[in-house]
Amino acid sequence: MTPEDFDRLQTLLATRAGFRLTRDRMKLAEHRLGPVARREGFDSVDAMLAALWAKPVASLGWAVIEALLNPETWFRRDRASFDILTLELLPALAKARGREPIRIWSAGCSTGQEAWSLAIAAQEAGVAAEIVATDLSQRALEKARSGAYTGFEIQRGLKASAMLRWFDQTDEAWIARAELRAAVHFARANLAEPPTDAHRFDVIFCRHLLSDADPKRRGDMIDNLERRLVDDGCLFLGPEEQPEDSLAFRAVAGRKGLFVKSPSAIRRAA
Repeated sequence: MTPEDFDRLQTLLATRAGFRLTRDRMKLAEHRLGPVARREGFDSVDAMLAALWAKPVASLGWAVIEALLNPETWFRRDRASFDILTLELLPALAKARGREPIRIWSAGCSTGQEAWSLAIAAQEAGVAAEIVATDLSQRALEKARSGAYTGFEIQRGLKASAMLRWFDQTDEAWIARAELRAAVHFARANLAEPPTDAHRFDVIFCRHLLSDADPKRRGDMIDNLERRLVDDGCLFLGPEEQPEDSLAFRAVAGRKGLFVKSPSAIRRAA
């Protein structure tokens, strides 16, 4: 892959999805695009990119974008966030909402581990929850919907007791049980685009995404999150992430990665 190809990939990724890759990840990008080139019938990544630049095809462009998205995830990633959710937030929200289920959005769910972790948290807290899990990658969503994970994947973040309680073991995989599946709905969505419906959420998990966002699109992403969160809801970002230069959220003291709407955002919505 030439530097020129990488720059064009950057533009494609930023324009369509709102993300960027640093220059030191050019080799990683080429490695991830290799399987896409073979799957699409090209002899090499260079040949695939040449065809894409010569005659842009939406399906090929999105296949390339999906391959470049960061798929890294595991169960109960950043365990402190799940402890806060299970022990503090869900009981408080359940009390405030009465009989209404708590609505949770896993934004950028990748292959689904976060969404299933949220469903487990709700079950352990004894709270009814509706979880919407979205991602740009269709291939990641296919795996997420299957609810099937290898022995390595299931042990990454889950204790043996949780594995046995919430997943059924087969010869080839661990499969999410029906009570988890009933709580989670997977769908494709682009965080860089404005919401297309009026649904809002009590809790949003959007972690380890903003750090890879194109700086020019990051503010739009944060604003889109604010529009989808109820006024007394909570936003979880990665422990080291901040809603940079945004007046929409303020940090919760002593709760790393947890944010609530700022008074100015609430007044603006009113």
